[in-house]
Amino acid sequence: MSIEELRKNTMMVHLLDALDASQDIGHYGRLVFAMVAHHFMDEDELVAYLQKDVNFSETDARSLYRQVQSKDYNPPKRDRVLEWQQQQEFPICPDPDDPDACNVYKDLKFPDHVYNHIADYYEQKVS
Repeated sequence: MSIEELRKNTMMVHLLDALDASQDIGHYGRLVFAMVAHHFMDEDELVAYLQKDVNFSETDARSLYRQVQSKDYNPPKRDRVLEWQQQQEFPICPDPDDPDACNVYKDLKFPDHVYNHIADYYEQKVS
């Protein structure tokens, strides 16, 4: 798994390119990036990418990675990304008017436990 996999999704391309350009992608941009990327990158690679954000230190990046990893956060759904985007300046979703944009589940293949966790959640909701 790698950056090439992440580049199959336009939102992740947008975030990767912004980080490569040393842009501040905001708190929620970093959170979304970490929630998705931790399934495709090891800790050091993800931390190195987060540090490209001009306002984020290695300590901050490692802390965020470990939080996401320890809580085993699932990647956020499109609606959540759009909600979080409203709370910051940087546009996490490059094309919010496109209903397929920012849906990481459409373009990326996650480990089975991610889908199992989602299915368990909906089963519990029904019961």
